[in-house]
Amino acid sequence: MSVAKKQYKRITVKSLIEMKANKEKISMLTAYDYTMAKIVDAAGIDVILVGDSASNVMAGHETTLPITLDQMIYHASSVIRAIERCLVVVDLPFGTYQGNSKHALESAIRIMKETGGHAVKLEGGSEISESISRILTAGIPVMGHLGLTPQSIYKFGTYTVRAKEEEEAAKLKEDALLLEKLGCFALVLEKVPAKLAQEVAESLTIPVIGIGAGAGVDGQVLVTHDMLGMTHEFNPRFLRRYLDLYSEMTNAFKQYIDDVKSVDFPNDKEQY
Repeated sequence: MSVAKKQYKRITVKSLIEMKANKEKISMLTAYDYTMAKIVDAAGIDVILVGDSASNVMAGHETTLPITLDQMIYHASSVIRAIERCLVVVDLPFGTYQGNSKHALESAIRIMKETGGHAVKLEGGSEISESISRILTAGIPVMGHLGLTPQSIYKFGTYTVRAKEEEEAAKLKEDALLLEKLGCFALVLEKVPAKLAQEVAESLTIPVIGIGAGAGVDGQVLVTHDMLGMTHEFNPRFLRRYLDLYSEMTNAFKQYIDDVKSVDFPNDKEQY
């Protein structure tokens, strides 16, 4: 017999923990601007991530490293103005929290005060535990991120699956438990073996949201521009394209060009 799902007028960090307890999967997508966020929120998404992936998607950088705190604040502010229901989590960008917990707290406070965001996300485990603890003491909710951590791309040298070997898998498990103990309200696992991700999710009381981490976790996240098919060069195994907007938009632009050049647009009804 199916159990009726609780209806949430607003999603909070408490909502996500309740959803895990009730075995309701969590849906999460990225957004970086007002228009996209408004559509995503109206569709009923649980969480919007204002990801540092804006560095790639919006600015065309090869990695997430170049995006600045000021730029993340701009994107997050735009998203917050659009939403009515979902929880908005904002990535702290590279260089704003590693190695200096005081700087980490200052960065997180700027995000919360200047954007109106609901939580921040940081990449890493024990090596950033001091920064996480300091942010949490200010009452700022923190989402963790383990597995493939794109801000560390030059350390790993590749975007391949992480924690396939026993030693790295053991550290990931330890870090996941540590993040929960520190007080993180949720955890993203990126590009790790499905079996390992399920083990981690089952060992924690906080929700685990996966990207390339299989179906055994508590929710899923994708980059919106990827799942809509606006990007077309990026084709990892975990990505399902729900639309092919690249082709549809290209065709629309070409039709517009043809209509302008042939003086089909504007027609009589489209003039004053």
